[in-house]
Amino acid sequence: MSGLMQSLRQVADLGGPVVLLLIAVSVITLTVVLYKLWQFSSAGVGRHRALQEAVAAFDRGDRSGARAALERSTSYLAPVVDMGLSAGRPDAARLQAEAETRFARLEGGFRFLDTVAQLAPLLGLFGTVLGMIEAFQAMQAAGAQVDPSALAGGIWVALLTTAVGLAVAMPTSMVLSWFEARMDAERVTAERAIATLLTPQGAGGVALTETASPAHA
Repeated sequence: MSGLMQSLRQVADLGGPVVLLLIAVSVITLTVVLYKLWQFSSAGVGRHRALQEAVAAFDRGDRSGARAALERSTSYLAPVVDMGLSAGRPDAARLQAEAETRFARLEGGFRFLDTVAQLAPLLGLFGTVLGMIEAFQAMQAAGAQVDPSALAGGIWVALLTTAVGLAVAMPTSMVLSWFEARMDAERVTAERAIATLLTPQGAGGVALTETASPAHA
């Protein structure tokens, strides 16, 4: 623990408080990313095979097959499909609202990641500007006795904050783009399932089977 505190002290002395702030932000960002990965895995994001089988069976008019497939599903969208299967006439607005509620939970934290991706480079640039001001103040105070090596050292230390800011922002932006792409694919899956539940192609076949059964009996 003392070694960690000493390292942080050295970083603060070298890059200033802005670098310490960026390090703290990077730790929080990593925590959010790991949590989102766990949340996506627990919710079954991308694992909709059984759910799609249930929707396909319902589209053919096979309600029992749809139920059996839905019971095997571990997808977070299973309750939405179950609501559509249970209702005689599914309400489109209600199904979409239920799906959006689940999307909102999965998208929690995206705003924070987007903020980090946008502000981290600006924080780094802010630290660089502060460092450059200090370097030029030292040069002015030295007057004719300016040491070029000292000036160069002050400049590279100032530029360190910009490098740290970019190092935080770039992977955050890439991870956020991947998360958003996954959620776009999830929305397509949900919209296709809801559209099938609302207008199944086998609806006429189901009605015909139910009407014909008593006649056979």
